[in-house]
Amino acid sequence: MKIKQNIKIAVDAIVFGYQENQLFVLLIKQKYGDLKNQWALPGGFVKDDEPLKKAVVRELKEETGVKVTTMEQLYTFGDDLKRDPRLRVISVAYFGTVNPKELKLNAGTDAEEAKWFPLENIPKLAFDHKKIIQKAFERLKAKLNYQPIGFDLLDSKFPFSDLENLYTTILQKPIDRRNFRKKILSFDFIAETDEYRKVGSGRPGKLYVFKNKRYNDLLKQGISFEIKFA
Repeated sequence: MKIKQNIKIAVDAIVFGYQENQLFVLLIKQKYGDLKNQWALPGGFVKDDEPLKKAVVRELKEETGVKVTTMEQLYTFGDDLKRDPRLRVISVAYFGTVNPKELKLNAGTDAEEAKWFPLENIPKLAFDHKKIIQKAFERLKAKLNYQPIGFDLLDSKFPFSDLENLYTTILQKPIDRRNFRKKILSFDFIAETDEYRKVGSGRPGKLYVFKNKRYNDLLKQGISFEIKFA
């Protein structure tokens, strides 16, 4: 049976960052075409000889100057036949987390500008990218129950309160801080340092570092990370 098909495959990158108790998402402003000046997720078409993961890393680097290699496949968007006004496009979305302070944005190719936006203050977006971001945020929240995250969102050395605040921000409700601290320390994937940092008006807090090997070993074994709320 002869099949008529003229479908394009694209990738979109949802990159979350965290600063000052706020979660951010990285967006670009379209530079050309009918969607010029509209904000959107970084992304673009996949080359014929290119793996999907390589394509999303390339598009993100070209459009924002940011290189994120630890991107996780999120979902495939294509049920809406008119999600792209130009032609039929199926998009494979990937998401990742970074510390914005460690990155310098540099818009390129078909991006006029690259900018971090607070998740609760995202502008009107092109395509179905608002839906994609919401899907990624739901996945991020769900991951907290089976995979401790956040260390790539924080500084290399951080007070424990920063980790607590990060989880509260993502989960959008207060956590049981005593239980949270006990559980985190029981897994032994963070270590105390001899350094302190003053946080707010309180006394200086001890700084911690992330133990990569221990964390990766735990992931291989499989861990349960149930969070109790206040």
